[in-house]
Amino acid sequence: MGIFSRRQTATDEPATAAGQDRPAARSATAGTGAGPDPALRALTGHWTIDRPHSRIGFSVRHAMVTTVRGAFTDYDSTLYFDGADPSGSRAEIVMRVASVDTGVEQRDAHLVGKDFFDVRRYPEMTFRSTRAVQESAESFRMTGDLTIRDTTRPVELQLDYLGSVVDPFGYERAGFDGTTTIDRRDWGLVYNQRLEAGGSMVSEKVRLQFDISAIRSS
Repeated sequence: MGIFSRRQTATDEPATAAGQDRPAARSATAGTGAGPDPALRALTGHWTIDRPHSRIGFSVRHAMVTTVRGAFTDYDSTLYFDGADPSGSRAEIVMRVASVDTGVEQRDAHLVGKDFFDVRRYPEMTFRSTRAVQESAESFRMTGDLTIRDTTRPVELQLDYLGSVVDPFGYERAGFDGTTTIDRRDWGLVYNQRLEAGGSMVSEKVRLQFDISAIRSS
C-alpha cells in the first residue's frame, strides 16, 4: 500500500540486528531527482496487520444526538508495499462480520441479523485496493473495492502514515490511520426507524476507521 511510502523512522534500539546504526531520518521528498528514497525502498515487502495493536472500526450517529462506535475483531490481511513504485502496492482485508463488537450484546445481535449484515448469508466483508497515490510525505489516498452483502462499490481512504520502528521483540512495524465515510444504503443496509421529531434512529452515513500497526511478514 502507498501508506508505507514515507521513510523509516528511528527504532527503539540504537542499532540493527547486525550492529549497524540506522541512517538518519530523512524526508520522503528529499533527494528529488536522485531516485527512490533508500529508506522507502527498505520497506518493500509483505506486511500483515497486528490485530492486538490495531483496530478496524466504525462510528455512526444514533438518534441524532450521540455516536455509537464499534469494531470488527476477527479479520485476515495481506499487504504489499513496493518501495520503488508505491502505486504498485496493494492491500486486502477480509473481515468476519460476526466479530462485530459495539460493547452492547443486544445491539451486536441486531447488527449481525437480517436487518443489517445478515451474517448467515453474508459472513464476510472485504476491502481490496485498486490504486494508491502519495499526496505528501505522510499523506496518501487509497482507492479500493468494499464488498458488503455481496455488493461491491468503490471507496477512497485518506491515510496518514505514522512512521516505522523495530519494537523490543525485533518486529519491524509500520503504523497508519485511515478514514473514509460511506452511505450504508449503497451496500443494501437500508434498515432504519424514523424519529417522531424528525430524522432517523441510525444515520445513513458511517465513518470507517483503520488504526493499523502492520508487521513485516517473514
